Amino acid sequence: MAERKKDRPWLMRTYAGHSTAEASNELYRRNLAKGQTGLSVAFDLPTQTGYDPDHVLARGEVGRVGVPVSHLGDMRRLFRDIPLEQMNTSMTINATAMWLLALYQVVAEEQGADVSKLQGTTQNDIVKEYLSRGTHVFPPSPSLRLTTDMITYTVNHLPKWNPINICSYHLQEAGATPVQEISYAMSTAIAVLDAVFASGQVPEERRGDVVARISFFVNAGVRFIEEMCKMRAFGRIWDGITRERYGIEDPRQRRFRYGVQVNSLGLTEAQPENNVQRIVLEMLAVTLSKDARARAVQLPAWNEALGLPRPWDQQWSLRIQQVLAHESDLLEYDDVFEGSHVVEAKVNALVEESLAEIERIQEMGGAMAAVESGYLKAQLVASHAERRARIEAGEEKIVGVNCFESTEPNPLTADLDTAIQTVDPANEARVVAALHEWRDNRDEARAQDALAALKAMAAGDGNLFAATLECARAGVTTGEWAWALRDVFGEFRAPTGVSSAPVAVAAEEGTPLAAVREKTARTAAELGAGRLRLLVGKPGLDGHSNGAEQIAVRARDAGFEVVYQGIRLTPGQIVDAALAEDVHCVGLSILSGSHAELVPDVLRRLRDAGAADIPVVVGGIIPNADADALRRAGVAAVFTPKDFGITEIIGRIVDEIRKANKLDPLEVPA
Repeated sequence: MAERKKDRPWLMRTYAGHSTAEASNELYRRNLAKGQTGLSVAFDLPTQTGYDPDHVLARGEVGRVGVPVSHLGDMRRLFRDIPLEQMNTSMTINATAMWLLALYQVVAEEQGADVSKLQGTTQNDIVKEYLSRGTHVFPPSPSLRLTTDMITYTVNHLPKWNPINICSYHLQEAGATPVQEISYAMSTAIAVLDAVFASGQVPEERRGDVVARISFFVNAGVRFIEEMCKMRAFGRIWDGITRERYGIEDPRQRRFRYGVQVNSLGLTEAQPENNVQRIVLEMLAVTLSKDARARAVQLPAWNEALGLPRPWDQQWSLRIQQVLAHESDLLEYDDVFEGSHVVEAKVNALVEESLAEIERIQEMGGAMAAVESGYLKAQLVASHAERRARIEAGEEKIVGVNCFESTEPNPLTADLDTAIQTVDPANEARVVAALHEWRDNRDEARAQDALAALKAMAAGDGNLFAATLECARAGVTTGEWAWALRDVFGEFRAPTGVSSAPVAVAAEEGTPLAAVREKTARTAAELGAGRLRLLVGKPGLDGHSNGAEQIAVRARDAGFEVVYQGIRLTPGQIVDAALAEDVHCVGLSILSGSHAELVPDVLRRLRDAGAADIPVVVGGIIPNADADALRRAGVAAVFTPKDFGITEIIGRIVDEIRKANKLDPLEVPA
């Protein structure tokens, strides 16, 4: 039998970066040597949100969830000995995407590369930042201008680069159903393309070139059939929109091009070994179907719900992809789902429902209007609350969490504190010192001239990329570039969606929520307060607000008055709000790893203000040793992903309020 010709595998990436440019460069070169075929750069939160490492909001965040890149020197070190002309690099960067791409281009030029050959992707989708990930900086309109300028620049100068990655990944993490994921991503793509074509920067005959460079970044959850059908529906809808709305005739330019990171939301801290089979099943949803196969895949690691994966953990995830691509016969066959009645019916249903929702958003004025009105955010918060309620009720089963919970001791996590990688706390001071040295040694006059030219261009309506390139070459820093644009554009605080989210959990008599409501009301009465007041705070730059929002919504439904001001607050602002609102408890949510720095600061400030009796509870991805240290520092309770029962968490918060106020424990089951 003649051997079947295999299709070329998808690009295999690992999302990576931490501590410093030097440490991340070493990691990239090691991963490439292991057979990884593309790079995927994780930037730290200060870089993503336009702050230099010495800014007050950057404290505790430098090098935590990615690599700090403050200027051209950092970008040089990040890609040392990696020939960019031969590389396919994905950069997960949004609000500051133009800046990071400018740095990347200048480094490529310094390497002697032909920049017209540069291949890769900048995420650059700001809409989902307002909805789910929280690294936005500027308001919607100037953000869309930055995106438009970047797309038109790359089409003309970096023709192989994908200047935007319309990103539905984080929408699913924030609770989106498949229909919401498809329709919100497509509505974003429409808003972007409408803006690009309205800008007058692209001649009519080059519209197809623009559409051909629009890529997508999606999420694949564990519901295998539904996720695979979602990808087929995505492709069908994109083909229709690009043909009918934009008149693109070439089917190759209309092709739905997407990369994927499989679902991290569904990874569990309990029995984390189960995450491996989840990751494999999710990867199959985006690789098994030839007609809807991903162009690039990156997989999380089995221990991501515990903390930062180690190089060995990332290698395991890369090997999962390599075994599937090179050992199995997956790439030898045409689409194995073609002609399936079940698949076709599901795809048709998804297409129909998604088109209806896209039309609803268009009637509101499009994606940007639906962001500003709060509609999209409220829908996501509600979907997420419904999903959490199903899990808590046992209707949606998660192995090892709400069913099959008995387990043998896990040798992978026998020493939990060495089962993840930690970032040296002293790293931040070294990065800040290096930043100050860079500023001291640059041509200051050239840097200031470049920033002045950038602001002047921003105040007009010209394309901002050339001015940004000059800032990069002049030694301007990430924070300076972003502050120059903040001065012109202003900053944006996105709607939280909490106040308008509907009630997701019933509180009928005999239910757990009814018991907690009674406990809350009795405690408020004993304290002589109308209602208990809970401040939900997100200190630092962590914008993943899903957990905080779910706590806020459930506390509201349990009878609390909730103070929630959204993301990106300093410890000082949180304490000021706690005192001004006279709250009974402060709840802090941090997923970025900055808890060891920021939580003790909040505790100190409360003590200094004479409010040490206000209990502080903390939630997030917090290793055991850190949780012990926080409790020793005075934190009343620490909640991690294994504490999935939100109603139970609210009950425990009431207990901590009673304890702090020296009230007897209530014998009300929670």
